[in-house]
Amino acid sequence: MPTFCPPTVHKRFDALREMIGQTPMLAIDYRFRGRVGTICAKAEQINLSGSIKDRMALHILENAYATGVIAPGDTIVEATSGNTGISLSAIGAALGHPVVIYMPDWMSRERVDIIRSYGAEVVSVSKAAGGFLGSISLCEKRMSECAGIFLPRQFENQANVQAHARHTGPELLAQMGAANLHPHAFVAGVGTGGTIMGVSACFRLHDKTIKLHPVEPAESPTLTTGYKVGSHRIQGISDEFIPQIVELNRLDEVIAVHDGDAILMAQKLARKLGLALGISSGCNFLAAVMAGLQHEHPVVATVFCDDNKKYLSTGLMKDEPVREDYLTPEIELLDLRVIPRSPIAN
Repeated sequence: MPTFCPPTVHKRFDALREMIGQTPMLAIDYRFRGRVGTICAKAEQINLSGSIKDRMALHILENAYATGVIAPGDTIVEATSGNTGISLSAIGAALGHPVVIYMPDWMSRERVDIIRSYGAEVVSVSKAAGGFLGSISLCEKRMSECAGIFLPRQFENQANVQAHARHTGPELLAQMGAANLHPHAFVAGVGTGGTIMGVSACFRLHDKTIKLHPVEPAESPTLTTGYKVGSHRIQGISDEFIPQIVELNRLDEVIAVHDGDAILMAQKLARKLGLALGISSGCNFLAAVMAGLQHEHPVVATVFCDDNKKYLSTGLMKDEPVREDYLTPEIELLDLRVIPRSPIAN
């Protein structure tokens, strides 16, 4: 509970907690190369601003108030590829904070418009000005020059990991337990790395045999190479560098997914199951299928990070050519069950 909150801000935190987290879990049965499996995915598009980043943004700001590093009226300044900026803009508005978002200029137009719709300022940063790393540097520069600035520093802030260790992971385990499903693995695309590191910490305490796989685009294998290489279309992951909070030595092997395959899978989930999801959700689904290949009846947990509304101007709305090594054409979606929030995870 925030220590330095005035009563009005404290009440807003109470209200925000009711709108963030405790999302439903989707259990999707599928058939791939003759084998039937189940993927259990948290429906994170249900959160306040429509993505899993609401969890991290709320927890970081609660922690900042509890430790006194933010004061009412301070300006929140952050570098982001989109969803974190949207989350901070929504939550910042609810708490009465001005918000300034630095973002590479190649992100979807919808991301920029949604951030501005909350009253936040967007500063676009070109590749020539440093792209993502340049965005981070500009945030630090602004803090050094101006008073009343709070930097969430999502890529290095352990509160990011804690949000998923204390909430996302326990929720998944409780809901899977209620459905009598035991995970063989957990997979998640790495943007900041908070989701994979936090959920992994929770799952590791529960059962050390569960495999924990970070996921990256095959076209830009930053985690594998250790540096930025290539380009890709899965916005929100592989942001030019390995974040400080990611500890690859505590995880299992990296799974690579082609961006075109991720687009096709997101399209299939929408057209066959009515799940309007972003490209990274299609990526996570495919990674979950790959993680389950060594099991006869695999059960793999993951997250559906956001919905499709931020990608209407991207390749998600175009006809994607099918390559020989794509998995989506071989995946048959069989059934969808919704596992509601569990009181065990409160």
